[in-house]
This record gives sequence, C-alpha cells and structure tokens, in this order.
Amino acid sequence: MSEVRLFYHKDNVIRISRSIEFLKTTPIKNFLWIDLNNVDEEIENELEDYLKIYIQEEEEMIEIEMSSRYMETSDSLVVNFNFLRLNFEREPVSFILKDNILITVRDEDLTSFQETVKKISASPKNYPTGYHVFVALLETRVEVDADMIEEMTQRITILSNSLTMEEADAELLMEIKDLQEKTMLLRENIIEKQRAVSNMLKSELIPHELHAKLTIVVKDINSLLEHIRFSFDRLDYLQDTFLGFVNIEQNKIIKMFTIISVIFMPPTLIASIYGMNFDIMPELHWDYGYIIAIILMIASSGVILYYFRRKKWL
Repeated sequence: MSEVRLFYHKDNVIRISRSIEFLKTTPIKNFLWIDLNNVDEEIENELEDYLKIYIQEEEEMIEIEMSSRYMETSDSLVVNFNFLRLNFEREPVSFILKDNILITVRDEDLTSFQETVKKISASPKNYPTGYHVFVALLETRVEVDADMIEEMTQRITILSNSLTMEEADAELLMEIKDLQEKTMLLRENIIEKQRAVSNMLKSELIPHELHAKLTIVVKDINSLLEHIRFSFDRLDYLQDTFLGFVNIEQNKIIKMFTIISVIFMPPTLIASIYGMNFDIMPELHWDYGYIIAIILMIASSGVILYYFRRKKWL
C-alpha cells in the first residue's frame, strides 16, 4: 500500500499529515519524520527537490555492501538496513537524517514502524527531533530481533527434545539446516545494526542526550549476538548428534550383515566340500552322508550363534 506520512509538532502533540502540499506550506522546523512507504517515483523526486536530499532506489539499497551502509556528510546521515520480516525475507529500508528530520524509505509494512508510531503517540515530548525517532526505531527493531531469536530458541528446543534414534531422517536434517540459515540471517542483520550504532556514537550530528540510549542499544545488540552464538552451538550439537545416530544405525546394519555372513560361512564351506564331484571321496557313498552334512552345517551355525551370544554381540 502506497502511503506518505508526515509527522509534525503542533500544540505539544505530534500530528500526522499525508499531503505533500502540506509539507510545502508548513515551516520545515515543525517536522520530525517523513515516512515513505512504497510511494511513486514522482513523489520521491518532488521530496528530493524540496528537501535537497537523494532518495535511493530499492536496487541501490540492496546492492550496497555492508561496510558502506552508513554514510555521513557535514549536515546529513544516510543509513541503509535490511530489516528481516517475520518470514525471514529481507526488506531494504533507508534512513536519511537532515536538519533534524528523519526520512524513511521502504516498500513494506514493518512491525518496528508500527510499534514506534505507538510510542510516539503515547509520549510525544520524548521525540523532539528525527534523531530521537531514529533511535526509537532502532530500539524497537532490536526488540523485534530479540523476539525472533527467542522464537528461534524455542524451535531449537523443540527440535532437540524430538531428536531420537527413530526420528533421525532426512527431513530432520533439512530442518536443522533451515534453522542454521535463519540464525545466520539474524546474525548478519544484527551486525549491520551494530556497525551503524557504533558509527552513530562517533558522529557529531547525533544529539549528546541520545548517546546513553545508543550505548544501551549497543549492549543489547551484543547480548543478542551472544544468544545467537549459543544457538549456533546448539544447532551444531544437534547436527553432530543427528550424524551420530545415523552412524549408529549404519553400524547396526553392517553388524547384522557381518553376523549373517559369519554364521553362513561354515555351512557354505561344508556344502562346498561335499558338493565337489571327484570320483574318490571317502564319504561319497555313505548311507547317512547327506544327514551328517546337514547336521554339521546346523551345528557349526549353532556354535557360532552361541559364541556371539556369550560375547553379547547379539
């Protein structure tokens, strides 16, 4: 859904307008946040001309290398993130900070934006500038990441409890692989924020009163990374356990084939000896030769079975 939201101060309350013309007829200092959600290129061009900024296209935001997602000039900041949606699809979001106004560019509805709007409406005095809104968005996004990690942890716990010798199949291995990939996506996504927040702490454009909040955000991000590292270790352990179960099953099968082969080796040897067609064989004309040969074959197999059971190999 295409939507433009202009957040501005009026009578100690933060109000919302959806008209670009309202932006042009209102003092720019009154605005703190301009949110562009899947808007047309024409609107973006109009805002670029009026605010003297450059709004990147979605393809540009996607192709930017991780090390170049934070850019700072003498009067503005540009930060690009790939926010993870609940289905683990990446959604590029661009943040532009200039003249105390935050401009956000995205193409999808995101939970962190909805929650931040609720915070702003509840405590408008806590958000005098766009920098404060940006920090609130980061805090909310870290909270969403924490919820996603918690959900991932619960899935890993359920998988760990269900992992047994009987359940070790290809489907289970694919589930472990899927969780590993999602955990890696979460880690990459959080490291993006870690780099951006660390750069913001060094920036002179960020109001000094926000440094304490940004420091807390960094600590929260570090704790999330530790939690993700623990999840990685658990998944590696589950994978090793799975492979151990597979090896045990394979060893059981090989052991069974080996035992069967050994049991039938003496009878096969006896049958081979008495199956030879030489003219001179002492037992060839025995009246009870056939029965004796059968008894020998059964007895040899029985002796081997008894030996295996005594050694507890069966």
